[in-house]
Amino acid sequence: MIRHTVAFRLVHPSGSPAEQEFLDAGAALAAIPGVERFEQLRQTGTKNDFTHGFSMEFADRAAYDAYNEHPVHAAFVAQRWVPEVEDFLELDYQPLG
Repeated sequence: MIRHTVAFRLVHPSGSPAEQEFLDAGAALAAIPGVERFEQLRQTGTKNDFTHGFSMEFADRAAYDAYNEHPVHAAFVAQRWVPEVEDFLELDYQPLG
């Protein structure tokens, strides 16, 4: 299993229609084959400057690689992520046990 997470900060003001439009577009990622346990998250802590997160799981490396190459993911990255995300941190984990 691979848990793919990304913490990010948008260029849009918090609570704005543009912020909601970005999140609505991001929800389409959940429908990509192989994506499990998709979540959109809002940061509540004060230890970093990120405001949102996406989290999802994949059964294995093949499912994760297929997600990265999927046209819906590629379009979201090119059309929404690149122009609308100010900063981000991506983390991919596998359980140790």
